[in-house]
Amino acid sequence: MKLNVKPNAKLHSRNVNVPYSLLVTLLLSISGLLVQPAAAQQGGAKLNPLQVALLKWAPNLTTTFSVGSVPKGVAFDGANIWVTNVGSDNLTKLRASDGALQGTFTVGDQPYGVAFDGANIWVANHGSANVTKLRASDGALLGTFTVGALPASVVFDGANIWVVSHAGNAVTKLRASDGAQLGTFTVGSGPKFAAFDGANIWVTNEESANVTKLRASDGAVLGTFSVGTAPQGVAFDGTNIWVANEESDNVTKLRASDGALQGTFTVGDEPYGVAFDGVSIWVANEGSNNLTKLRASDGALLGTFTVGGKPYGVAFDGANIWVANSNSGTVSKL
Repeated sequence: MKLNVKPNAKLHSRNVNVPYSLLVTLLLSISGLLVQPAAAQQGGAKLNPLQVALLKWAPNLTTTFSVGSVPKGVAFDGANIWVTNVGSDNLTKLRASDGALQGTFTVGDQPYGVAFDGANIWVANHGSANVTKLRASDGALLGTFTVGALPASVVFDGANIWVVSHAGNAVTKLRASDGAQLGTFTVGSGPKFAAFDGANIWVTNEESANVTKLRASDGAVLGTFSVGTAPQGVAFDGTNIWVANEESDNVTKLRASDGALQGTFTVGDEPYGVAFDGVSIWVANEGSNNLTKLRASDGALLGTFTVGGKPYGVAFDGANIWVANSNSGTVSKL
């Protein structure tokens, strides 16, 4: 199709001037011909129609919001983003739509991991060996429950909360309704993060360079699978498990059904947090202060995006990616 418009021409309608460059950009966007930035082109990326619908034509445009000291964990409750602040022993609640502060809530000592159970927020307090349960609607304290030593992360399985105890080499299972302890299950050495695949719990073991798969119904060990060195964050994409390997500077993709290796993909320096956005995998690279975006289907590189200092936890809110910048006291929204 040839446009019969001169390069410097402007369209005039009711005294509104539309630059030619803007017109072409809009037409290409609508037609699906607008390409991604250079980094995305190298990875074979194509325009995501879901992102077009969300007006996310430039996913590398980042907004930053101040939170507490040394933010680490990030979770989405359906309307708000919750951030754990290790240095200030509290939790920040931001409205996801615009980042407006909704409240700051005191929890235990050195809060790290955070999860949403559909009604409440659960926080792993690394320094006080317990978890805090807050009502998501108003941040009211609903309970504090003792778990293993140095709890690092929490995950919800639809009925229960699983707490990873880094120093105890175990995970604790709590009933979400009342915090009752349902069991403690041994995993690998130095466990760090966990993810739920719809039936099983996957735990990364930092010191033994592997992941443990537990059946969520009873905690039975279903397998232990080797990954890279110092595995940290873990995420489920609907079919596969993705693990960030801090000291290998890569991510491992395992088939969730049997743990079979599906690939290993290079990312940035010291990868930590991992999140899935429905199409792509996002990895927070603490050592290089950026995020890597990979296509979940084949691990192709779709882009690298600069964020704040030492990004750690990552979460997806249905439209945007949020990352906690532990060295900047901020969260970035992409």
